[in-house]
Amino acid sequence: MELSRKLEILADAAKYDASCASSGSAKRHSLGGPAGAIGSTEGAGICHSYAPDGRCISLLKILLTNWCVFDCLYCVNRESSNVPRARFTPAEVVQLTLDFYRRNVIEGLFLSSGIVRSPDETMEQVIEVARCLREDHHFRGYIHLKTIPNASDDLIARAGRYADRLSINVELPSADSLAALAPEKSATGIKRSMARIRLHLDDAADARTAASKTRSLPQTAPRAAAAPRFAPAGQSTQMIVGADRSDDRAILLTSSTLYASYRLKRVYYSAFSPIEHASRQLPPVAAPLMREHRLYQADWLLRFYGFTHDEIASPGGMLSLDVDPKLAWALAHPEAFPVDVNRAPRETLLRVPGLGTRSVARLLAARRHRRLRSDDLARLGAPTSKLLAFVITADRRPAPDATERWLRSPGRKTEATQGELF
Repeated sequence: MELSRKLEILADAAKYDASCASSGSAKRHSLGGPAGAIGSTEGAGICHSYAPDGRCISLLKILLTNWCVFDCLYCVNRESSNVPRARFTPAEVVQLTLDFYRRNVIEGLFLSSGIVRSPDETMEQVIEVARCLREDHHFRGYIHLKTIPNASDDLIARAGRYADRLSINVELPSADSLAALAPEKSATGIKRSMARIRLHLDDAADARTAASKTRSLPQTAPRAAAAPRFAPAGQSTQMIVGADRSDDRAILLTSSTLYASYRLKRVYYSAFSPIEHASRQLPPVAAPLMREHRLYQADWLLRFYGFTHDEIASPGGMLSLDVDPKLAWALAHPEAFPVDVNRAPRETLLRVPGLGTRSVARLLAARRHRRLRSDDLARLGAPTSKLLAFVITADRRPAPDATERWLRSPGRKTEATQGELF
């Protein structure tokens, strides 16, 4: 098979791995659209990730192969699926990565794979791609490797030497759902691999700490060994949303547990999409993309705003599709408002609709010098049309029905649908 045809098949097969959170948008592309239209939200091959400093990184996103010995019911690449199959050699992936990089199309590689013969054999080939790029070609770009479930600890340690980030998908929110829809996979085995990655990350962090302490010692003092390199961008995972009956509360509980137990950098959410010849155990319709989007917003509240999983979801267990989770919480807790922006602590201000982490930081810095008025909030970049219904300033206190009037105001529906969190 020609390399271009392999690339077409394996780039398309990789699009179901959620490597970035640019989700929630409608499916659209330029084909058949208005004259002069360009771009697509459905394309495969290049994805975007974000570095810790906020830089957007373009990655070649492909599978090593879409052959797989597993028969996960939700996966288009499952063993029983009737799809075109292809398989790269490690050398072909290396050459593609270098060619695209030299053309300034990408800045790194996102590599996953179906499982061929055994997890260890597949993982060895994935690692060989990264090893060859790093050692033979001195590639310094970003590399994200998907860890194969149940791969040995030695292989995980080797993968972390070459990759910037490792990830292994938990796939579904509960062990029962995984057993029903992916019987060859083990929730225990997946979590064991995640725990191994965390142990290696902790060891690398401890070694860096020890090395930094010895730098201040006299030259004659014994030096700590050089800190080992292990996946400096940490680990992440992915959950499929809507393939089982788990509600949003259960999904957020799983995410919260994963963050606490394995120090994940990100949990990615992927709305279930029906596939050809699907099992009757799967829903016949796709999960709403807005549900996926709301879960990303709720995840942000878990990580940066001090919310717990049981605070965010409604009593029925689902997130509202009409308003973002932060606004939904505020509307359900009128006793917490209005908040005095000149006196409230940071933790309280972060719960105010319209205030994000940056806005709160600017607000706290500004109020050290003067009492803030409503026009000061606008100068700080806060969306006052939403904010003033929930706060007290030096010159303004909201009317008792301010929130209701704001909810009925023209244009509010569009704002809520866009899911403005900050």
